[in-house]
Amino acid sequence: MTEAAFDACIKAILDGDKKGLKDIYDAYLGYIYRIVYGVVGNKEDAEDITSEFFIKLWQQADRYKAGSGHKGYLATIARNMAIDHIRKYRKEVTESFRIDDEDAVGFEPTSDDDIEGEVIEDISIKEAIGRLNPAEQQVINMKVLSDMTFAEISETLKVPMGTVTWRYREALKKLRRCGYYETT
Repeated sequence: MTEAAFDACIKAILDGDKKGLKDIYDAYLGYIYRIVYGVVGNKEDAEDITSEFFIKLWQQADRYKAGSGHKGYLATIARNMAIDHIRKYRKEVTESFRIDDEDAVGFEPTSDDDIEGEVIEDISIKEAIGRLNPAEQQVINMKVLSDMTFAEISETLKVPMGTVTWRYREALKKLRRCGYYETT
């Protein structure tokens, strides 16, 4: 789906026309599911979150800024919903396994140090990404979070593929200096 077609679908949604949402659904159902499944790793949860995604898109269509790169926008919403689900689920699991009985076997409650470590790691990742310029952040988000190819990113951003790969390499260099390494 082109930017113009997506923008038209969003306009239709804002006008209350469900066909706009149906067109986006038809074009991006698999794309959104793959992103969500990649984060949660569970088929049932991925299906639920993907369904909720399209409801959220309908409700928040007014937040989309036309021409701002719809695939990255969709991927960001999907990824954030999946992460929110994991955080909520992990909290529920952690609370359900808290045990007062010291002699209980088989369960170890999550310590506050573990949770604090995860929060610190999450903050340091955000700080590292924050050191990238907006163009580098956009390419990293599209490549890593949305699992887009350099050709797809180039087409979406309307910039030469060489520029995309250069921005990606520069972003990786900066992230490596912060202690983060490419895992692929």
